[in-house]
Amino acid sequence: MAVRLLNAEVSDLCLGKPELICVAANASIADALAKLRASEDTHVGVWVCSGEIAGGSCRCVGKFSVADVTLFLCREENLADPFKALQSPVSDVLPKGLSVVRHLESNSSLWEAIGCILEGAQNLVVPIHSHLINNTSRKRFLNRQQSPSSCVHNNGRLYCWLTQEDVVRFLFNFIGVFSPIPTQTVESLGIIDPDVMAVAYNKPASSALEFFERAIKEQRPVAVMDEENRLIGEISPVALACCDETAAATIMALPAVDLMAHIDCGGTPLDLVQLVKMKLKESNLEGMLELMDEFRNSLTSPSSSSSCSSDDESSPGKGSWSCKSRNSPGRRSEAISCSPGSSLAAVMIQALSNRVSSVWVVEEDQTLAGIIPFTGILRAFLSIPLGKPL
Repeated sequence: MAVRLLNAEVSDLCLGKPELICVAANASIADALAKLRASEDTHVGVWVCSGEIAGGSCRCVGKFSVADVTLFLCREENLADPFKALQSPVSDVLPKGLSVVRHLESNSSLWEAIGCILEGAQNLVVPIHSHLINNTSRKRFLNRQQSPSSCVHNNGRLYCWLTQEDVVRFLFNFIGVFSPIPTQTVESLGIIDPDVMAVAYNKPASSALEFFERAIKEQRPVAVMDEENRLIGEISPVALACCDETAAATIMALPAVDLMAHIDCGGTPLDLVQLVKMKLKESNLEGMLELMDEFRNSLTSPSSSSSCSSDDESSPGKGSWSCKSRNSPGRRSEAISCSPGSSLAAVMIQALSNRVSSVWVVEEDQTLAGIIPFTGILRAFLSIPLGKPL
């Protein structure tokens, strides 16, 4: 039964998936940001067409989010003039030498999809079967064929994309088929990865820039630790993707704990705005300051900005900010954790219900033992030890 399930077609996972919105790789970052906001999604596909690739067809070569823009603006060469940096092509923000997006045909097997993920793919681009499009969607499909936002390429095919979460959620729906693996502990399955990225809560957020870059490439969060090396929160690529452009200013001006506040409050807390401006001036980052002011001035009303404030008297990680997160699960700084003795099924429930791509593993004293990413969960289903090839 498990083998038959793994041979299912990936088209089974595409039911109900929206059409993939795309931007051209040579579009400016500013134009891509505008399209991203209009899509109401956290990511859009980046495509290269015609003679730019072999064969003259079109392919999705990456994905674009605010997180990519944030880290691009934090590069040393872009700090002085972020407005100029926003006119750079989208291709400049894509990870070099790493394919995080893979194309699959709709009749490819789930086994093939998992293989691509274990090789490093974060998103799988799959054509949508025409017979799966209802009448309303068919009209929208025909309209989108003339729209520069939709990814209708290669003989008029429409595409969606599947994430690692989609694959894990599909497997969870048939979890009983894989018994007894789901009832075993994550420790006994050998899927706890000790390779973690961590930053102290009181250290400059900019000191973790290399970690943030890696977090986006690998879709893993960065742990935020207290003085006793205990886990108090995380900064995930999904959370960064849900921030606005002012996150770059927060990263360059404040410690990691205040970046967590930025994430939880949907923007820089009001009582930290002046501190950010002061720090930017001290560092001669006038361009970053102008970008921050322009973004805040572009908001239609004060209510669309963050209205929460920090509470310096609270201990980090334990209600440090007086606001409640306005973000959906997976888009906040709260760290979701389990113990080495947790079952695989329990960890899957935690990850899927909280919309996170990894679950931290902590000992009884809250010290980190490692992390379990979606790739670790998939390896468990295939009974492949961590680090071994498919």
